[in-house]
Amino acid sequence: MEGRKSVRVLGMMTIGLGIFAVAGQSASFKECYAQCFIFCVIKPNHSAFSCSVECLKDCIIPNSPLDTHTDTHYFCKFGCASSLCTNLSTQHNPGGEEMEGCVDSCSKMCTTNYLSP
Repeated sequence: MEGRKSVRVLGMMTIGLGIFAVAGQSASFKECYAQCFIFCVIKPNHSAFSCSVECLKDCIIPNSPLDTHTDTHYFCKFGCASSLCTNLSTQHNPGGEEMEGCVDSCSKMCTTNYLSP
């Protein structure tokens, strides 16, 4: 049983490193999210839900300060995605494509409803 878990963890790490190598510096949301999720979910006491929220935040909200108008969009998108998209990832599948589509729809909703004059 312990051997299977080690193989699974090693496989997930290999996939994560492969994603990281392909993604390089200019990772798309899907690549950022999948890599973050895989590395998060293998840590002890991390659930798919907590990793989903953490990785949404890390991949949606940039680390560098931006103007207030743009910040509002990122926080709207993060709030929407936290509410509507977190159930798309499972312990064994980050659901990168589905998450990207859900986050994109949140981005459109936030742009349309909150930032347009």
